[in-house]
Amino acid sequence: MLSALAAVALTVVPADLVIRGGRVIDGVSSAAYTADVAIGGGRVVAIGRELPKAPAEIDATGLIVAPGFIDVHTHAENVAELPLAENFIRMGVTTIVTGNCGSSAGSIAEFLDRIDRETVSVNVATLVGHNTVRRAAMSGEHDREPTPAELSKMKSLVAEGMKDGAVGLSTGLIYLPGTFAKTPEIVELAKVAATHGGVYASHMRNESTRIFDALNEVFTVAREAKIPCQISHIKLGGNAAWGQADKVLEAIEQARREGLDITQDQYVYTASSTGIGSNLIPSKAREAGREAFIKKIEDPVQKAAIVREMRESLARAGRSDYSYAVIASYRRDPSLNGKSIPQAALKLRGRDSLEDQIETILEIERNGGASGVFHGMHEDDLRTFLKHPNTMIASDGGVRRFGQDVPHPRSYGNNVRVLGRYVRELALLRLEEAIRRMTSLPATTFRLKDRGTVREGAWADLVVFDPAKVADAATFEAPHQYAVGIVHVLVNGTPVVREGVHLGTKPGKALRLSR
Repeated sequence: MLSALAAVALTVVPADLVIRGGRVIDGVSSAAYTADVAIGGGRVVAIGRELPKAPAEIDATGLIVAPGFIDVHTHAENVAELPLAENFIRMGVTTIVTGNCGSSAGSIAEFLDRIDRETVSVNVATLVGHNTVRRAAMSGEHDREPTPAELSKMKSLVAEGMKDGAVGLSTGLIYLPGTFAKTPEIVELAKVAATHGGVYASHMRNESTRIFDALNEVFTVAREAKIPCQISHIKLGGNAAWGQADKVLEAIEQARREGLDITQDQYVYTASSTGIGSNLIPSKAREAGREAFIKKIEDPVQKAAIVREMRESLARAGRSDYSYAVIASYRRDPSLNGKSIPQAALKLRGRDSLEDQIETILEIERNGGASGVFHGMHEDDLRTFLKHPNTMIASDGGVRRFGQDVPHPRSYGNNVRVLGRYVRELALLRLEEAIRRMTSLPATTFRLKDRGTVREGAWADLVVFDPAKVADAATFEAPHQYAVGIVHVLVNGTPVVREGVHLGTKPGKALRLSR
């Protein structure tokens, strides 16, 4: 029966599409309910039983109707080049936040304007990247504190990005040149983002045996800058750090009890992905650029110091070799894609000793570098982090060109892996709770107005899926496989996926910070 509120809504904005008979999980409340959802002018205009017919209808009987998923940690600066964003859309993601780990577009205004001008299938928000800002403001070597003038320039660039619509500031404190930044520098930049209502998202300085020091740095920034802080892709990397997830979460909860606003996101795989050099070679060896790096490894004394540090880092993580590291994308020699470092060493050098593995890593970096997948987390820690109510679901992935390279499968399967494996198969989370972590929680944290919920007046970013079938198909060996069980996806009221097929529509918007 049509509610009085729904009737009023439909007289103001007539529905052009009705999703009929699905079980609605609104992203906020704790229980699903059966209802029709009417959409008009890009927004939800009515929710109720037996809503009037509309020009277009979707039968959602037996399916879940939920807010489109919001992925707050992506590396999707290339979304305008691959505007269908099919790997995201087909796992139910309707909004992405890019500019993470300290790396963003240099001009936020130009980036967001291009999204609006050229059109894409997903909504796109961005952070201002600390590494991008630091590189633009500082000249020469970066292993130093900025001068007052350089810090002023960085603050100005952050302010400009925030005014142009960025949702906050990000850091990647294992990456160049941000790895050389001291905490006071980050605090000063975070203060600028805070004055504009933004969030601070951090790939922390350490996610392994020194994670508690890294957490304390995040808490310091939150406290001194008076800013909400998002811990990016929370994890414990390396077996020397395993088993401490409860302690990590207790440290975060203690910070929250002290009044700090700390949340976190996670991808549900026990492998990470980043640059081979960034992960395996000391920052100091790479900080002056590739030509300087080549000179260092050609100098026997400097090379010996680099190799020694690589061996020590490996030992600290409790590892004896690099078999956990797999090459994802190496332009110089694509035949190595999908091979572990020992396998690559055997192919290139005829041996896979640790010495040969290190030589292979240095040679890859010398020849332009490569991205890799690193198998380094424990499933028990992953599940502990996932159960925490403030853990959002975020892929740490990018827009993928189907079939190219051997990337991490998270870009194709992260959200649906939660729904299939951790909700349906393992019952680690209730379905409604998993949906909340993908929708209203990230929308509220990143201040994405009228997103992340199914309610009258909200933007009609919606996903319709089969709870009995939704699952990830992508694997580490064969990552280019789209999610299954996602039946329909709408972005701003426009169907983008219908019966599991991308329609080629591009109704996404550039989302600028709401104040």
